[in-house]
Amino acid sequence: MHNLSTVIRFEIGRTLKKKSFWLAALAIPVIAIFIGAIIYFSNKTTHEQSQNLAKEQFSIGITDESHFILPQLLSAVHARTIATPQEGEQAVKSGQLDAYFYYPKDIRKGTVSVHGKDVGLFKNGRYQDLAEQLLKQSAGAKTNPELLSVLQDSTKFNSTTYTADGQVDKGFLKVIAPGIFLVLFYFMIATFGNQILTSITEEKENRVIEMILATIKPTSLLVGKLFSLITLAFIQMFVILIPTIAGYFLFKDQLALPNFDLSAIPLDPMAIGLGAAIFVVSFLLFTGILMTLGAAMPTAKEASGFMGAVFALVFGPLYAAPLFITSPDSVIVQILSYFPLTAPIPLLLRNAAGNLPLHEALISIGILLIATVVVISIGVRIFKFGALEYSRKLSIKEVIGRKS
Repeated sequence: MHNLSTVIRFEIGRTLKKKSFWLAALAIPVIAIFIGAIIYFSNKTTHEQSQNLAKEQFSIGITDESHFILPQLLSAVHARTIATPQEGEQAVKSGQLDAYFYYPKDIRKGTVSVHGKDVGLFKNGRYQDLAEQLLKQSAGAKTNPELLSVLQDSTKFNSTTYTADGQVDKGFLKVIAPGIFLVLFYFMIATFGNQILTSITEEKENRVIEMILATIKPTSLLVGKLFSLITLAFIQMFVILIPTIAGYFLFKDQLALPNFDLSAIPLDPMAIGLGAAIFVVSFLLFTGILMTLGAAMPTAKEASGFMGAVFALVFGPLYAAPLFITSPDSVIVQILSYFPLTAPIPLLLRNAAGNLPLHEALISIGILLIATVVVISIGVRIFKFGALEYSRKLSIKEVIGRKS
């Protein structure tokens, strides 16, 4: 028992004396506070946006063959009466009206058609919301079978929005192609991050690094490892995705899988190109960060302690997703979009939602590239002077002060 207590005191004391233990432990709550602040401002801004959206006025045309909507409600929203559905739909396409609602003769069996001008992925829902509210408010003064249909939310709605040139807006379908890069970014970091982090420290622990550095320069070794790991990550991604996609097309009928019409997905070359560029540079940046941490730590165990902090940086901004989509011009979104460690998620989400201007994308990609070069340069310098340090980490003063 005496030996047991000695081991416990030794292990606890040795660990508590390490700066890396405290840095890894404190990094997570600090980032958690940062994420909490993002969530708070996101919720606050989203609430303000919802209130402002409710106050927005837009021109409306209505054809009410059911005669169910109360005239005073139509007057309150300044709705114009349109003779035919074709006339109302054309008025929205041409820009004469912001929205047009068609209520069929029998609300219980028919479908309410909603047509509106495209004002953004999430704002487009305001048209159907208003059409439903007109029904429900009118139901308060009705006593007939149609009332039950309205109150039970069994009335069918079909909403269509149009772009400025009169074309049908694709809605969420247009998010799929550029949004794939957001999914790939998370997939690559989650499945390959720890291997990248410990790729250097494991060789240091095994003393293999001494033999390697006898024939290869530290810079060549680290940069070579960086691009090798990135290549392996992409190979792993394709090994997983290709059989999955092939299996879907081969066995979707046997397994009763949902059928997706891939031809209906719009392909915007600009959005896809920007998404690919942001994804590649962001993944290169975080790979560089992980390898720099690995080079700075004497053991894989100590390096793994920082993985939680890196994951918090990667996944944290996702909590503010509604803010990135509905309020792209807000100060907090602009800061998160330009700050390299948080930029990947806001940029990929905004690009998918279609609210990332080209000039902002190019500036942000440039900042990410500069940050990537700086991180890799620091990693190379740390590795160069600390590759053979097995029991301690190099201090920042040593890294900056040593001459090449």
